[in-house]
Amino acid sequence: MLDINQIINDEARGRFDPEGHMSDLDHWSPLVATKLAIQEGIGELTEAHWHVIYALRNQYRENGRSASARKVLHMLEQDFADEGGRRYLYELFPKGPINQGSRLAGVPVPPYASDPSFGWAG
Repeated sequence: MLDINQIINDEARGRFDPEGHMSDLDHWSPLVATKLAIQEGIGELTEAHWHVIYALRNQYRENGRSASARKVLHMLEQDFADEGGRRYLYELFPKGPINQGSRLAGVPVPPYASDPSFGWAG
């Protein structure tokens, strides 16, 4: 269970919301993403992971928060069509390429990305 006192008193956790998403995008760095990936069981980030992370960051920088997780997933599926599309993205990010990928990229998660019916496999 989440203890609000622990969150208030813990400086490092103050940068993240209760679901683990960064609340201040300025605190993101590749080192932060690497540490989060290890904590989430992904392990070492590959070139493909970084491609997704930077695609999510660029999409957010250019368009702001997406209105739909499906649109973002569709964009990523096109980028990774040759590798297997959605299936490959879920191999990279088992808890969801949009939800988990956005968390590692330090960008807000689009609405409905963590909806179990959307395909979260964790």
